[in-house]
Amino acid sequence: MRARIIFGLLNKGASVPFHHQFLIASFIESLIQRSLHDFPGGPAHYHFSGLKGQIKVGKDGLYFYSSKITLVFASPNQTFMDQFLSKLFQLPQIEIGKLQLTPLQVEKEEMPELQDEMKFLCISPMVIMHPLDTEDDPKKFISPSADVFSDFLYEEIMLRMESAGYTPEQLEKFFKFQIVPDKEYLSKIKDGDKKFARVFPVFLEGEKHEVRGYTLPFTLYADKEVQKFVLSNGLGYLTEKGFGMLDIANSDPNLRSVPYPVNTSRG
Repeated sequence: MRARIIFGLLNKGASVPFHHQFLIASFIESLIQRSLHDFPGGPAHYHFSGLKGQIKVGKDGLYFYSSKITLVFASPNQTFMDQFLSKLFQLPQIEIGKLQLTPLQVEKEEMPELQDEMKFLCISPMVIMHPLDTEDDPKKFISPSADVFSDFLYEEIMLRMESAGYTPEQLEKFFKFQIVPDKEYLSKIKDGDKKFARVFPVFLEGEKHEVRGYTLPFTLYADKEVQKFVLSNGLGYLTEKGFGMLDIANSDPNLRSVPYPVNTSRG
C-alpha cells in the first residue's frame, strides 16, 4: 500500500537541510521503536519519499512556504501501515528539521495498471551500492546509461524479491531488466549545470556513511510483477532510510488517490 500523508505546516518559511532523508528516517524509526509492542510481528518493510511542498532553495537548505506538506509512505504490509498511521496521528505535532508539522489526512494511492515498459520518476534518490556490502566506493558516479547501472539494481531487486517469498522458478522468469534514462532530461540537466546524482549522508547502526543517490526519470523494461514490486517496495538499496521511492511519470497521483480512514484519536 502507498499512502500520501498530508501535514499542515505550522511555521511557514521554516527549513530542512537539502539532504533531509536521514531526518525523516530517524523520526520514523523512533516512532516505531516507541510503540514496538503495538506492531504485531514487529516492524515490516517500508519506504518513503522526501517532503513535497512549495519550496524555495536557500543557502542553508529548502524553505517551505505552502500550508500543506506531503510525504508518501509505503509498505506491502497492510496491518503495519494501519498501525503506523494510527500512531502517527496520535501525535499533535512533529518536527523534521525546523519544520513544525501536524498530521491532517491520509490518501491511499490505487495501484495503476502496469506494463512491461514503464516510465518512472524518482521521488527520493536511488542508491545502487550499499555502503556496507561493497568493496567499491558507494560515492562513485556511475552513468545511468551504463549496463552496470542496471546490473547493480537488478541484483538488488532479485535479492529482495527472493526474501519476499518469490520462488526460484518465478525469479528465473524475471531475467528481463533494463533501465534506460531519459536522454532529454539528462541533456537539460547537463546544460543547466544541475546535478541529478548527489552524495547523501545515511546513518547505519549509529555510524555515518555517504552514498551517491540518483534522481532522474527513466524507463524500466521488466516483467509486470517486477514493476509492481518496485513501485510498492522501492528500487535500490537503503529504501527504509528514505531512498528509492518511485512514481509513474506523466501520471497525476491525485487522480488515483482516495481518502483513507485513519484512527486520529490522540491519546
